[in-house]
Amino acid sequence: MSRRNTISREFFSTIAVVLVLGLSVMCAIQTALSAAYFVQERRTALNDILNGASQLCERFAEDGSVLTRPLDDEKAKEYARSGFDLFTTSSGAVLFIADENGDVLLHTGSEDFTEQPIPADMLAEMDSGENIFKTGTLGGVYSGKYYTAGRRVEAGDYTGYLFAASPMTALAGYMGDMLAMFGISAAAILLLCSLLCWVLAKRITGPIEDISEAARRLGSGDFTARAPVDGCVELADFATTFNNMAARLQTIDNSRGQFMGNIAHELRTPMTTIKGFIDGMLDGTIPPEENQRYLAIVSQETGRLARLVQNMLDITKLEAGEVPIHAKNYDLWQTVTDVVLSDEQRIEDGKIDIQGLGGPPLMIYADPDFVHQVVYNIVDNAIKFTPAGGVISFAAEKHGNMVEVRIENTGAGIAPEALPFVFERFYKEDRSRGMNTRGSGLGLHICKILINLSGGQIHAESEEGKWCRFVFTLPCGQ
Repeated sequence: MSRRNTISREFFSTIAVVLVLGLSVMCAIQTALSAAYFVQERRTALNDILNGASQLCERFAEDGSVLTRPLDDEKAKEYARSGFDLFTTSSGAVLFIADENGDVLLHTGSEDFTEQPIPADMLAEMDSGENIFKTGTLGGVYSGKYYTAGRRVEAGDYTGYLFAASPMTALAGYMGDMLAMFGISAAAILLLCSLLCWVLAKRITGPIEDISEAARRLGSGDFTARAPVDGCVELADFATTFNNMAARLQTIDNSRGQFMGNIAHELRTPMTTIKGFIDGMLDGTIPPEENQRYLAIVSQETGRLARLVQNMLDITKLEAGEVPIHAKNYDLWQTVTDVVLSDEQRIEDGKIDIQGLGGPPLMIYADPDFVHQVVYNIVDNAIKFTPAGGVISFAAEKHGNMVEVRIENTGAGIAPEALPFVFERFYKEDRSRGMNTRGSGLGLHICKILINLSGGQIHAESEEGKWCRFVFTLPCGQ
């Protein structure tokens, strides 16, 4: 597997490449602009020197001292050179004169001249009245490279060509100095940016490393792991999201542990009872004449186990969305009446009074099996915890596009601190249920799932020691 770079290294490498490229492009542009500016400045300066030297040539012609005589005359040459030397001394430029054939007659201040004549094409260009500006050796006139400006000169009876030249080594020196300064500046910028990149990378990678460490702890089973919420907005949001996920996983893990503990407890109690009674009948501890009684208890506990297992299977299917919903329009009171009639014997045995049953048809749109299960579970609980002579009352009415159903029973009620938990799995609040702790504690949890799947809500209300009421809503039917 290839080795991967860290964020700090990637960040620094990217910034370094961008800086180097940016500085290189800037250096190239600056070099080109500086070279163009330097050449233009040389051209302007040499043309200014030519203007001054041309005026000097005109004065030579006026006094008849030089240009009216051949420049091969040593005295005339020396006189002309002494005049041109003033320009060479003040500007550092080289001046020279050529005749109409292009042969250099005299020059000042340089030993780079060869005996080559000025090229004919350049002479023709100056003959047309144009000044020339050339770079290089001027067709072999110099042994080195120069900037050269030239023009045709007519002074009195003299006609020739006047040139001013400046060595190109000045540009090389100028560019070398500029590149040296640019290199020093670039190195300082890279060093400063390196420090800034290191600081920024630490600010970015620090929170990421904290989140990564928290993720490792979470992966190893430590659901209390949390990441510090700091850094930039994106990293803070990332840490917050991670912490919310860890909190949900911790809740799920706690619920799973409680669920497994509750299952173990609910299964162990009836199984212990069954085993104890069966062993007692087998070893003779229980007299044969009592077998029938204890077999009835064993049958009751076996049925409780079967209901517990079935409820668990139902919850698993409901939460997994494996139970199809067959909603239709029908009368709510039909289901409520069927449930009450199916428990008629228990109601009579408990001497419980039923109130509010029946009324005009009240249409709902829901799955009849779902609603039957909800009403059955609530009524079953009401019968269990309603004392003799107590009352179970029913009421239902339409509110907007929902039907609200209320099932209330008198009795011990539910403690206020227990109300938020009555719909949780395996929850049984003994103080509110008296001595009757039968059941698995899954019935109300199933009710909540079924009502939510039907598009409604369910909650419990109670006044401890007086009454308990379950209220749920269902969509109206047509």
